Amino acid sequence: MTTSPQPPEKSAPRFRPSRHRFDVPPEPGASPGAASPPRRAPWDKGMFAGGHPVQTGFFLTVGVGIALLGFYVLTNVGSLAGWVVTAAFIALGLDPIVRWLEARGLPRPLAVAVVILALALAVTAFIVLVVPRIMSQAQQFMGTIPELVNDFMGSSFFLAMDDRFDIAATFERTVGSWQTQLATNQDVLGGMFGSVVSVGGVVINAVTGTIIVMALTLYFLFSLPMAKAWGYRLAPASRRAGVQKLGDQMVNGVGNYVVGQACVALINASVAFVLMNITGVPYATLLVLFVAVLAFIPLVGGVLAGILMTLFAILGGWDSVVPFAVCYFAYLQVEAYFVSPRIMKRAVAVPGAVAVIAVAAGGALWGILGAVIAIPTAAAGLLLVREVFVPRQDAR
Repeated sequence: MTTSPQPPEKSAPRFRPSRHRFDVPPEPGASPGAASPPRRAPWDKGMFAGGHPVQTGFFLTVGVGIALLGFYVLTNVGSLAGWVVTAAFIALGLDPIVRWLEARGLPRPLAVAVVILALALAVTAFIVLVVPRIMSQAQQFMGTIPELVNDFMGSSFFLAMDDRFDIAATFERTVGSWQTQLATNQDVLGGMFGSVVSVGGVVINAVTGTIIVMALTLYFLFSLPMAKAWGYRLAPASRRAGVQKLGDQMVNGVGNYVVGQACVALINASVAFVLMNITGVPYATLLVLFVAVLAFIPLVGGVLAGILMTLFAILGGWDSVVPFAVCYFAYLQVEAYFVSPRIMKRAVAVPGAVAVIAVAAGGALWGILGAVIAIPTAAAGLLLVREVFVPRQDAR
């Protein structure tokens, strides 16, 4: 009697620990046989429809309290909000480069690593090669300030103003009063000590903010697709496709704007550096840093940089002022009509009047950061008006 061969025993499944991830839940009805979740009543037919007045008043009071709490938190953590916005802005600016590398076949983690490594190398090269020269020229400029003051006080313009308004005597009396207060008043010394402490706090705060911004930028850049997916899932299912399309347009437009504006600022600073060296403007390496920062502010940044450099060009004489001012402001016209439109053609489009108002309002509310993010924010608002508000009004 033959026995049939027994099937081999199955080994127990091996335990494979996996890291828990906060994944996006699947779409309702995505799997076969899955039942769609029941639809709930709208908000306006639930709590407040025929509810008790005490209950309604209680929830309204709680809502107002939560709003006041949020306002209090935002007003007391302004620096943290600035760090988060800065990190998100930088991440959105680096995202087009990451997506370009993804389109070439690199996985997103590797693409992010390549972009971060290239950015770190660029920053390191700037610190090693440029920062020492900037510090040297800054020390030279600080050393020439007394000589500049003496030359100005000996000029015919200052002497004429002094004969009319007695400026020198007023200045000497003010300096003597300060020296007397410094020698006799204890509060002045305490104020100076407090100023030193406050400066130390500003330095610590700047270092902390830089570290936090770098960490948040890295995290935002890695998790941007997941964050967008979660944001789209919060929209109603009937409008999710439209929200996703609109959100992708806004995110891609802001990212393209940051990259484009950075390229425009880099070209502007390069042209200014070449012109300063050709025309003999002193402290060119020191000034080009301010030019790059100001040129990143749209519309008015280049003009402000031109005025600043023209004032410094006076130190080199009129032979440097006139050629530099003419050439640089001529380049600003070329940039406005040829360079910027070609670089920013895939970025956001904002009417001129709206752009000026947005930059002015952003600068008044949040300084340089507000002026930088003003135009993409205005573009996102205009996109919402065009894609959401106008069709809703047309459907009425």
